Amino acid sequence: MTSESTGVTVIVIPQPTVNGALHIGHLCGPYLAADIASRAARARGERVLTLAGVDVHPNYVLTKAELQGVEVGEMVARYRGQIQAAFDGARIGYDAFLDPQAPDYQRAIARILRELVENGTVPMREFTLLQCADCERTLHHSYVVGTCPACGTGANGTSCEGCGGFTSAQTLLDPSCARCGGSPRPLVATIPVLPLEDYRERLTTEWLRAEWPMRMRTVLEQYRHAPLPDIPLAYPTNWGIECDGPLAGLRVDFPSELGFSYLYGPAHALRPEAAGLAEWVAAWEEVEGVWHFNGMDNTFYFAILYPAILAAAGVPTAKACGAVVNELYLLEGKKFSTSRNHAVWAEEFLAAEDPELVRLYLSWDRPDRYETDFTHESYQAFCAWVRPLLAGGPAGPGLPAALAPAELERAERALHLNGFDAALAVRSLLGALGAGVGADSVAMAALTGRGALPRGER
Repeated sequence: MTSESTGVTVIVIPQPTVNGALHIGHLCGPYLAADIASRAARARGERVLTLAGVDVHPNYVLTKAELQGVEVGEMVARYRGQIQAAFDGARIGYDAFLDPQAPDYQRAIARILRELVENGTVPMREFTLLQCADCERTLHHSYVVGTCPACGTGANGTSCEGCGGFTSAQTLLDPSCARCGGSPRPLVATIPVLPLEDYRERLTTEWLRAEWPMRMRTVLEQYRHAPLPDIPLAYPTNWGIECDGPLAGLRVDFPSELGFSYLYGPAHALRPEAAGLAEWVAAWEEVEGVWHFNGMDNTFYFAILYPAILAAAGVPTAKACGAVVNELYLLEGKKFSTSRNHAVWAEEFLAAEDPELVRLYLSWDRPDRYETDFTHESYQAFCAWVRPLLAGGPAGPGLPAALAPAELERAERALHLNGFDAALAVRSLLGALGAGVGADSVAMAALTGRGALPRGER
């Protein structure tokens, strides 16, 4: 089946932060889902550009290296290799890979911000930040902790896991330094600031037209009437891409970098010869829409900040089509915990298990509407049930053959971006397989990862 659309749909796989390896909770969330959706869309004849990468510049990365007492470059290389091995083992494909360590990428990100400042779109303002009175760190992201003003959950300076809202050192209640426990003191700095309120009309258009899950809409509801925050796009800090020109001495803030990378990545993939903000924006003429795959706690960024950055850069029309989000995935009834080694590491698990069974089980157990729980007992039971079906074995009692075509159609319809539901797709596919139908279907190929997907340069 060929799509009538000629535009490109950008599917964004979130860039995992290189302060740890991926566990199967990560895979069960956005990573497998994005790959499955991309494969199914291609099989339907749609033009898809799948964007992947890694995230090197949150100060969580430097914090982790300092806490471990290791050189940060060595740690980044180790975790980056483990993340890539997990992608390979899970058969996760992509067209373009955003590499924050590549000089061309860093120059492009710094150039986007510099041009936005130089053309007057993003003003340089005196902005009152917070600084630790003891260790003198600029308090932002992993360097600050406090209480979310919206829901009362403990949070850092990035976002609140409790309600999905935006948090910063300036908005947290009772903020303190997460590194030494010191008290905050004012730090007045001249920095580039994006006034999100200036883009309310554009953002409202996106909120109304895009397909957001209900819990995401609940998060966005708090911004319908309350003023949208002013967002610093760069900080005087010790980690991140260094700015130049009128921003010398600052570093690009990592959420801003991600927003700029979502502008640059598709543009560079579509028109490699493009250079500079105007040409990268022009390349977006080919983009029909954007779908984000993400966890709930990133709602503010992919539904508010990143669309505002595209608007500020000059992309003329709203591009957000929707998002596929997930809740937490538990392990034997508890949250995954790196510090307590309560995790099933993706690279190790995939090296020992059949990746097709892993993909099918994690899709079957996907926490898309509520938290779900991985147990080894349920995984083994699933494998014992499904392995014969993958081998074309006898169906046994199950779905009557006359119902199998409808169940297979349900599986494939569940893999459309609008209404994406991998858990439903797996259940329907397995029912069809039990009746001897669907072994060579689009759903089978997408859910198991059979067949090659492009691998962009990395």
